[in-house]
Amino acid sequence: MAASSTIVCFGEMLIDFVPDVAGVSLAESQGFLKAPGGAPANVACSIAKLGGSAAFIGKVGKDEFGFMLADIIKKNGVNADGVLFDEHARTALAFVTLKKDGEREFMFYRNPSADMLLKESELKMDIIKQAKIFHYGSISLITEPCRSAHMAAMKAAKQAGVLLSYDPNVRLPLWPSAEAARQGIKSIWNEADFIKVSDDEVEFLTQKKSNDEEAVKSLWHDGLKLMVVTDGEKGCRYYTKSFKGKVPGYSVKTVDTTGAGDSFVGSLLVSMAKDTSIFTDEAKLKQALAFSNACGAICTTKKGAIPALPSVSDAQTLMSASK
Repeated sequence: MAASSTIVCFGEMLIDFVPDVAGVSLAESQGFLKAPGGAPANVACSIAKLGGSAAFIGKVGKDEFGFMLADIIKKNGVNADGVLFDEHARTALAFVTLKKDGEREFMFYRNPSADMLLKESELKMDIIKQAKIFHYGSISLITEPCRSAHMAAMKAAKQAGVLLSYDPNVRLPLWPSAEAARQGIKSIWNEADFIKVSDDEVEFLTQKKSNDEEAVKSLWHDGLKLMVVTDGEKGCRYYTKSFKGKVPGYSVKTVDTTGAGDSFVGSLLVSMAKDTSIFTDEAKLKQALAFSNACGAICTTKKGAIPALPSVSDAQTLMSASK
């Protein structure tokens, strides 16, 4: 294993436009707040905010929004040496509506956006090969040339003994069809050492109920060290080769669920980078997951993803208040 403790996050970084009033449709919204987003970038910021070492690799447009995003992740303590700027394509945008319960709907502007145009030849492979963990989603698998770059990065990481972490982050509107999404997401399933899926994603991928243990089991593969299913405010379920169980969540006043899953994953990756024995030591894993549940919960109490990311003391405060 590489001696480094850096977690490299690969994929998209974009601007989310969030209505300034929750519970209205895009058409009814009078004003929008711009919030930096893109799951892998959120995860990188989450890691850095918790004191971990994070780097981001991806492409944005050579435009105001692209510069703004690179600047934000740097300000958040993320290594941005792997960020590229495309001369010809724009930074991706997403208009996000917050429904009354804080859940979201998306409308994307990517035709094509800069993140989709990342080429294998542009990858800073040395950053990837020196990582302890390489983390990615599935949006980078949707179109070429980014898909080939993603596959090459994964392959290089695997060969260098880097741990592969996968959070599919299903965004159906971005795929040609639901079936294409299922196939695309599952096409790299068996490469990962760690997979995090939400209860909704379990239902989408298996077409069965997420509380159906057989459905969850069908997602397990023998190369996995850990699979975690997040159940929103209820907490999460964990599965390893030798044990499984669940860890309850924390109840908070939810304003916006954006970034909660990324905050959860980021904090779990920090625990993993520190101590890989969490894969085999159930007590340690449960502790790490309780901390991740607290991080995810805190993230839902504020608008936006990156501004809402918790610090270690925020999470510890919630955990001790809930004892």
